[in-house]
Amino acid sequence: MPGGLVALLDDVSIIARTAAASVDDIAAAAGRAGSKTAGVVIDDAAVTPSYVTGLSPARELPIIWNITKGSLKNKLLILLPGALLLSEFLPQAIVFILMLGGAYLSYEGAEKVLEKLGGAKHGKTVDDVIEDPEAFEQQRTSGAIRTDLILSAEIMAITLNEVAAEDLLTRAGVLALVGIAVTVGVYGAVGLIVKMDDVGLHLCREGRTSAGRKFGDMLVHAMPKLLTVLSVVGTVAMLWVGGGIILHGLAEVGVSGPEHWIEGIEHGVSAIGGGLLGWLSFATLSALGGLLLGAVIVFVLHKVLKLGSGH
Repeated sequence: MPGGLVALLDDVSIIARTAAASVDDIAAAAGRAGSKTAGVVIDDAAVTPSYVTGLSPARELPIIWNITKGSLKNKLLILLPGALLLSEFLPQAIVFILMLGGAYLSYEGAEKVLEKLGGAKHGKTVDDVIEDPEAFEQQRTSGAIRTDLILSAEIMAITLNEVAAEDLLTRAGVLALVGIAVTVGVYGAVGLIVKMDDVGLHLCREGRTSAGRKFGDMLVHAMPKLLTVLSVVGTVAMLWVGGGIILHGLAEVGVSGPEHWIEGIEHGVSAIGGGLLGWLSFATLSALGGLLLGAVIVFVLHKVLKLGSGH
């Protein structure tokens, strides 16, 4: 009996060490993969506040919560099983899915740039007369969840590409960990951003000290500028990430000239001005490539195929 108990405890200790090692592997792999998704995460965090802009302040957090739940369902119930099946049976398709997502990001970014430059706007905005606020809110939420599905697919594909060599359990753990962490981080930050003006207004009215009231006033006046900055950052991130994914994807399928050319410029700039300037040159050229590709897609969809009734 003691011998059996000792053997059992020894087996348990081996299982525990193996589980601990697996957790460490998952955490390390998730860290590597998470850094690769930074651009898409920035875009997601920058884009989402626009879905509650102009709507009732009382509905902002409920809308974001509904989008958060939709995002978790997208990642954990749809994309994670699909990604695991893909990695098991058709791993060569990952690069094409990445490129498809990159093209979509380029299209969205280019469309925003063209609208800012005076191009036609597509889809109902808060400047239009809204006859049914509840239906419009549902439309906004559904649109946000659809956009999140694309961005989440890109995040999961990037993550999967980084851990393709790992075993199935590690891949599943990393995908789940990155998906949950990104969702909580992005929509938690969005919730703080959209309620910041309400906090400022409360401080302006109820603050007990002049310093508190001044801080509240600063928050209220800073929010429109912050949202504008986030919009610009989101657009740039779309183009940079989308263009970079397309360049890398082309290299993966044998068309390496464009990526090598831009990398050559990056190395030349780095040698003269340092690594940061080199990285900025690569990011800028990637964004310009994304803008060019996106503009072509916008032209084909809106001018040739006449698909422009909504985002």
